[in-house]
Amino acid sequence: MTTDRWSGSTPSQTVGPYLHLGLLWPDGPDVVPPGTPGEIWLRGRLFDGAGAPVVDALVESWQADPDGRFDHPDDPRGARRSTVAGFRGFGRCATDASGTYAIRTVKPGALPGPDGGTEAPHLNLSIFARGLLHRLVTRLYFPDEAANATDPVLSTIAESRRRTLVAATAPDGYHFDIHLQGEHETVFFAV
Repeated sequence: MTTDRWSGSTPSQTVGPYLHLGLLWPDGPDVVPPGTPGEIWLRGRLFDGAGAPVVDALVESWQADPDGRFDHPDDPRGARRSTVAGFRGFGRCATDASGTYAIRTVKPGALPGPDGGTEAPHLNLSIFARGLLHRLVTRLYFPDEAANATDPVLSTIAESRRRTLVAATAPDGYHFDIHLQGEHETVFFAV
């Protein structure tokens, strides 16, 4: 009996540098259309472990609408179209030559937590970049939310590391740098 020595799973490959061929689309960074009431910009930079900007990467966002709802079948309360015209709940932005990304959105609402509590308003972010075998997943929390103190995910993070998940206020929204490694490494989640 012969066995096929090539059977089994295909080995993992890194994401880049070809993410621009299949992961971008025209509305990429616009979770909401330009001019949407209450729109904010989430801007930041992506850094490697040595503090150098990561160019040719992609930051992807997934979030609830301002009412804390998803127009998605996985929402346990049932999918519901947003009251914000044109809201997609999803955005993608490639980093530029300085490692900068920018996503136009609206601030999400609080969500029901898994144990009956409440999750503070947040965005889920995925990072795709050259050298990564799998996407990295983190969250962006807002600095002006009292619910951060009782958020069931944020409260499991060591207090000294929570700051890596909280954005800073900026003139037109929020600023959130992502550090892949090193002294200021952002907290990432195994999902």
